[in-house]
Order: sequence, then C-alpha cells, then structure tokens
Amino acid sequence: MTRELKFESPTFLQRLKGMLGVDFYRLFHTPLFYIFLGIAAIIPAMVSAMTMMPDQSGNTMEPLYSNVWQIIAASESLYVINGIADYANMNMVFIFGGIMVSIFIGHDYKSGYVKQLFTTHAKKQDYMMSKTIVCAFAMACMCITYFIGGTVGGLLVGYDTAVNVNSLILAILGKMVMSLGWASLYTFLNVIFRKYFGISIASSFFFGTGILIIGVAAIVENLSIPTPFLNIFLYGSSVNASLASNVGTFLVCIVVSVAWTLIYNFLGTKLLSKSDVY
Repeated sequence: MTRELKFESPTFLQRLKGMLGVDFYRLFHTPLFYIFLGIAAIIPAMVSAMTMMPDQSGNTMEPLYSNVWQIIAASESLYVINGIADYANMNMVFIFGGIMVSIFIGHDYKSGYVKQLFTTHAKKQDYMMSKTIVCAFAMACMCITYFIGGTVGGLLVGYDTAVNVNSLILAILGKMVMSLGWASLYTFLNVIFRKYFGISIASSFFFGTGILIIGVAAIVENLSIPTPFLNIFLYGSSVNASLASNVGTFLVCIVVSVAWTLIYNFLGTKLLSKSDVY
C-alpha cells in the first residue's frame, strides 16, 4: 500500500519573504547602495555650499534658501513649481533614486537572474512587490542621509534654523512614505524597458525630475483648471509634503503612495505575465 505525499504550495507571504531575503541580500552586498547613500548626503551639502560661493566679480551669490530646512522641503505646499529652489530639496532623492533602481533591476536582466528566477518561480507579482519594497527601503535610507547632509551643509553656511519641528518631521516622513510610490513607478518603468538599459535609466531620470508634470501643471493652470488633484496624484504629493505639513498632508502622502503601488504593481504584473520577460 503506497502513501501519497502531498506538498502544499507556499503562500504569498512565504514566497514574498523568500524573494525579499534574496533582494535585500543583494542590496546590502553591492557597492551601488552605499554609493547612492553617499550621493544623497553629498548633493544637498554641495548645493548649500555652492549658493554661498562668490561669483566671478567677487560678490557672494544670492542664496537659494534663507533657512536650513528649505533644502529638505519647500516652505509651503505647491501645485506649480515657481523656481528651482521649490524642487531642489529632498525631492532630488527621487531623481538619483530612480537611477539606482534602474541599475539594480537592470542587473537582473543583464546577469540572467530573471531567467533563472522565472524558471523556478512563476509568480510575477511577487517579483514586482519584492523589487518595489526593497527599492523603497533604499530610497527611504537615501532620504535619511540626504537629511543629514542637507542639515550639516545648511548649518555650515549659516542659514537660519527656525522651523515648526512637527511640520518638519511630517514633511520628512511624507517624502519617505512616497518612496514606496516612486519605487513602484520605477519598477514598472524598468519592466517596460527591460531590454533597453539606457532607456530605462533615462525614463527614470525624466520622470524623477518632474519635468513632465510641471509642464502639464503649467498648461492646466493656464486653462484655469484646479491643480490640487494634479499635484496630489500625478506628482505623487512629493511637493505637497512641505514645512507647512500637518497630519492631513502626511495621510495624503500615505494614500497616494499606496495607490501608486497598487496601480503600478498591477500593471507591471500584467505586462510580465503577457510578454517575454528575458
């Protein structure tokens, strides 16, 4: 008499845990992660220092900021960018963070890891979710090093330090939460351009700068159409998290980030399921 052996399929959480373990191991054991953490710290410090350097005539350049914390977030929630200083803050993390995501995911395809993965692990949504979570963690860490670098740079050049501490904390947390939404967008873009490494990097940089949305916002404003919704959803509420942030602002960031994650993970999973992933 033979006894049949039954093997239970691993649950979604078990599969995701396994993939996260591999992805986090790869993240922590590649110089890429630490290089971009350093970039995130150096960039804001350099921006603060350069705005106080003398020009060719020997006169001190007019600084972009008047306050240490403006390198972290804009003074108020914005719907249309009025100047470079409005966006030259922690939102920059989402620019070079996108490049890091493209390199991280692009290596999966260049190394043949994806082919091996999908030969033994057919769940495409697990791949999308794992990459989103790991890349969101990396960008959230970059937000922390950006905060350190920006703060040190601002203090060294002597900017004013007055701020509503609660609003500052909520602004930082809001941008860190938005890392999840941005990571899902970049993961989706890299699935679309998986066979074209250069284009995937360029697309991540393009969307990270917000050029497209700034242009659309300007057009919408000229048409006298209300822009708050445009900012909240398309812009990811990144500029909505400001030095005037409150609990409501933070909740908006959470809702938008989760919405982005669900949408882009769904679209990415569908794309992977219906096309050649190698």
